Amino acid sequence: MGKLFGTDGVRGIANKELTPELAFRLGRAAGTLLKNKDKRTSIVLGKDTRVSGSMLEGALVAGICSAGVDVKLAGVIPTPAIAYLTRKEKAVAGVVISASHNAYYDNGIKFFNEQGYKLADELEEKIEELVLGDMENLPRPIGDNLGKSIPFNDARECYINFLKKQIDANFKGLKIVVDCANGAVCDVAPRVIRELGAQVISINDLPDGININEKCGSTSIQSLQDAVVQYKADLGIANDGDGDRVIAVDENGQEVNGDKILVICGLDLQQKGQLGNKVVVTVMSNMGLKKAFEKADIKVFESKVGDRYVLGKMLETDTLLGGEQSGHIIFLQHNTTGDGIMTALHLIKVVKESKRKLSDLAARMVNFPQVLYNVKVKSKANWEENTEINKAIIEGEKILGKNGRVLVRASGTEPLIRVMAEGEDKTQLEEIAGRIGNIIAKEQG
Repeated sequence: MGKLFGTDGVRGIANKELTPELAFRLGRAAGTLLKNKDKRTSIVLGKDTRVSGSMLEGALVAGICSAGVDVKLAGVIPTPAIAYLTRKEKAVAGVVISASHNAYYDNGIKFFNEQGYKLADELEEKIEELVLGDMENLPRPIGDNLGKSIPFNDARECYINFLKKQIDANFKGLKIVVDCANGAVCDVAPRVIRELGAQVISINDLPDGININEKCGSTSIQSLQDAVVQYKADLGIANDGDGDRVIAVDENGQEVNGDKILVICGLDLQQKGQLGNKVVVTVMSNMGLKKAFEKADIKVFESKVGDRYVLGKMLETDTLLGGEQSGHIIFLQHNTTGDGIMTALHLIKVVKESKRKLSDLAARMVNFPQVLYNVKVKSKANWEENTEINKAIIEGEKILGKNGRVLVRASGTEPLIRVMAEGEDKTQLEEIAGRIGNIIAKEQG
């Protein structure tokens, strides 16, 4: 990745690292590179509920319009909606202002191409080169060649209708708790599930600009677990701030993570002859997932962590289903990126059609103990070449042998190095991961 773009766009603390000036330059550079020279060009833009969204939106729109490109303003809307609407509107690109599951003071800008896929690395590098260079020589359209900002008032309605058309199901008789993470799905997720027939209890659905992802959503599911038990619901759904991932909770209040959701939906699609006998997962996926798929004669392909890498491997292997333990799951027959609401609808459909409890469906995958430590570091640079870190990893792998594994990787969006150990003995895994984490903190901190 470059100096600006990580695995999921440009991220940083709003107004400190991700400034209006940077947003303007990103908009101007992207507009210049992406515009159609032969006809009027538009970009669809959406955002989540962060307080900094309006500030960055104004700057980004100004930059795009200065390049002679129109901007269709979709307002607060989930990230996967922009991927879909970009295709629907035949726009040259889509842009989302969001930092996904991060805290409210962070924000981000991520782009989709005209097909609804995240931009290729090469194009991001060209945008970055312009942003970090001298932009004074870029074209400056005037008069009626300037871009305009256009309200996209029915954007949310278009996305809701799209979701409902993808799922041929009736959820009548189910009671479902939906955790909106005080984010972009607040007006979409509860409504879609309710209009498909379920009784919906919506929580964490009053965004105020600073409570997005705060002790709620897919990264903090305690309030959802409590609500599912309190209301005696059939299951619960936890979205993240921008709606591209989802974690579920069964009727007993137990977590059903992305790996288990993949297994449940994958086995269902396989049974219906709609899977193609293959899935894509990441190197972080639990060994239990691989064993569940292998038992069903489903081939498992692995990618690096990050939904852009999952998607890349899916396209490379012509695979329809792929995803991550975190709940980024891609149903490629429906959308071109991780879509939390779409995933939730598929999961609910399996529960409804099978007439089985979610806990029963989730039991088809047996989790291997997995320990994950996120080590905050000052620098992620060259950690792979550090002798002490490598020595600790090799020692951990030797202890686990064939009955487990150690995986260490740098986060693509945060100043973290993640240490994962997986095997049969959780206490042993904690000791191994903790030892490696302490060494990383000492060497890179």
